Amino acid sequence: MQRGFSLVELSIVLVILGLLTGGILAGQSLIRAAELRAVNSEVQRYSAAVYSFRDKYFAYPGDMTNATNFWGVQDPTPATCEMTASSGQATCNGNGNGQVEDGSYTSGSESYRFWQHLANAGLIEGQYSGIAGPGGTMHHVLGVNAPRSKISNSGWGFSYLGFWAAGDPTTYAGDWGNLYWFGSVGAINNRPQSSALTPEEAWNIDTKTDDGRPGLGKVLMRSDNAWGNAAACSTSTSQTDYSGDYALTVKSKVCALMIRKQ
Repeated sequence: MQRGFSLVELSIVLVILGLLTGGILAGQSLIRAAELRAVNSEVQRYSAAVYSFRDKYFAYPGDMTNATNFWGVQDPTPATCEMTASSGQATCNGNGNGQVEDGSYTSGSESYRFWQHLANAGLIEGQYSGIAGPGGTMHHVLGVNAPRSKISNSGWGFSYLGFWAAGDPTTYAGDWGNLYWFGSVGAINNRPQSSALTPEEAWNIDTKTDDGRPGLGKVLMRSDNAWGNAAACSTSTSQTDYSGDYALTVKSKVCALMIRKQ
């Protein structure tokens, strides 16, 4: 004769399942919190590396005009060097104008040689190719020509943005100079500047190191969504509306970050 489960036994099973589910969710929250803390640690580490590099070599990594004197020349012809990946420390020179450029020669070169020069100098871990990926001059391939982040599918870039005028619905208008990009590599320029964070997560990172405001300070929001859109990262209505806050009621990943050179 078969015996069924009693109500007490079923209750115990449900309690155990609830505890397991709660433990899994709590564990996921702890892991995500650690990943968010890692973003701040990563940019602080890169900023310290850049300061040390400039103190030793008197130039920005990627932009220095005599990098090949220290690490060897990948190719003596600048245009060829831009297109030639490095398997070791051999590298290319930048143009020395203080801007880590991207877009054409000293672009595909400088923004990727930036990471290679830091690694060559022993200031960051890893080995980087120093050239753009197959998708174009701004194609970041995380782990190959730019660093990965501990947040999955996200990583870092560094380049000169300079003055960004209103018009493109992605970034606050301003004169931003050299800056770090943080996000996933998306369709926009193949650079790590696409959505990787919820507004609350972006606010969390911003608040810990800056002013917690998406359009002010050194930590700046960028979003793949147009201004005023309900799914945008901030409540600003335009690129010059610096009074906006992070759109904390939005729970989807619609944010990336720009972090001004520190």
